[in-house]
Amino acid sequence: MPDLMRNLASTVLALAFVLLLAWGLLRGWRRLQALGLKPAADAGAALHFVRALPVGARERVVLIDHAGERWMLGVTAGGISLLARLPQPAAAPAAVDTRARP
Repeated sequence: MPDLMRNLASTVLALAFVLLLAWGLLRGWRRLQALGLKPAADAGAALHFVRALPVGARERVVLIDHAGERWMLGVTAGGISLLARLPQPAAAPAAVDTRARP
């Protein structure tokens, strides 16, 4: 009986140590991210999802903007293929009010 209690106590202590270690590491990681010490991502290199068009049961054509280009990708269950790379279209001009003012 004393062996069982000793084994149970050591198991509980080991579990508590692992949980405390995981909690400390996650908290430290959050603080590092809050300080801005995460890898710097180039703003121009960010991926921006534009649109997806389903062309089959599990197939899609996807438009992505990346690094000043628009990428057309074919996405299937078996993989992703580059279909086209085009210059990124310019932003649509703001609407101009053409009504006459008094």
